Amino acid sequence: MGKAIGMVEYTTIAIGIQAADTMVKTADVDIIEAQTVCPGKYIALISGELSAVKAAVEASKAKFSSNLIDSFVLGNPHEDIFPAIYGASDPGDVGALGVLETFSAASIIVAADVAAKTAIVKLIELRIAKGMCGKSYMLLTGEVAAVEAAIEKAKAALKDEATVIGSSVIARPDRKLWKTIL
Repeated sequence: MGKAIGMVEYTTIAIGIQAADTMVKTADVDIIEAQTVCPGKYIALISGELSAVKAAVEASKAKFSSNLIDSFVLGNPHEDIFPAIYGASDPGDVGALGVLETFSAASIIVAADVAAKTAIVKLIELRIAKGMCGKSYMLLTGEVAAVEAAIEKAKAALKDEATVIGSSVIARPDRKLWKTIL
């Protein structure tokens, strides 16, 4: 199996740290990011072989299920995910702007992976629950039809409509807006 990523999101910092420890003790995975996010939630993002990531996430979920907010496992995540998470994405020529906002940190990464694999779009940014009361959002660009398709498919993939707060597609964002985003 190839590289995979997984995440758990917990209601408390203490449980989140224990969960991260459980994951690395359960399987041969690396912690990409483990930290507090607003409002006092804790996320742990791991990588490794798909079977190891699945085992680690499942062990964490089983042990700390009462504090779990959300989780995911993605095999073969889209290459745009990590630059977008770290704000290092180079969108190149920008077109339409797509925005999707969610209540959970884990769901925005899943949505971004689906969106990037649905159409020819470029992920610009994934803002994961930092400074936003636990909400998360993604920004992407491409041709209008591609951005619309990507956003709609991402929303459908989340299944739980309560997770999606809102979305928009702006066909031709003004240059002044792009300057604030890029």
